[in-house]
Amino acid sequence: MSLEAAPEFDAAEVTQWLSGLTQPGDRAAGDQLFALLYDELRRIARSHLRRELPGHTLSATALAHEAWFRMADQTRTQWKNRSHFLAVASTMMRRILVNHEMARRAAKRDAELVSVTLSGLEQLGAAPDRDLVAVHEALQAFETIDPRAAKVVELRFFGGLENEEVAQVLGISLATVKRDWTVARAWLHRELGSGAA
Repeated sequence: MSLEAAPEFDAAEVTQWLSGLTQPGDRAAGDQLFALLYDELRRIARSHLRRELPGHTLSATALAHEAWFRMADQTRTQWKNRSHFLAVASTMMRRILVNHEMARRAAKRDAELVSVTLSGLEQLGAAPDRDLVAVHEALQAFETIDPRAAKVVELRFFGGLENEEVAQVLGISLATVKRDWTVARAWLHRELGSGAA
């Protein structure tokens, strides 16, 4: 697959390639889609990684590729259009990052314990402003209360989509997206404290 700048294609062509992606053995559709959507996948990945601590072991390129490989293997998903595909890619990237963080924490728990004195606490460094796992868990809890508003948060906060794009993906009005975003932010702010969303 070439990573050169992708040419522009019309929406019907993209939708046709997305349909081809679900057909086993249709590698040409996958190659065309990857070339076309690569820059957008990296943009979404960069948006996700902006919320991570500096020096994260995953790069935007690695995250975009990992999400692509996982999604390209899905043969039962009926892709509606480009926006639907990118929304699912954003969700996949979020899951990859959450799994990565949970594995990192598990490895850290298994590491040798080190004694720390009170005078050495300032050397440990500050916790990140946004704890990805805490935001993920709060969003899962909010999803049981308001699934649509939780999806708005996921697409805006994690995926970096604009309100208009979120409205298109979810098939709702722009006013509804704005209202859901406001409600969700208030709820998450209360749940996570002053550093939330």
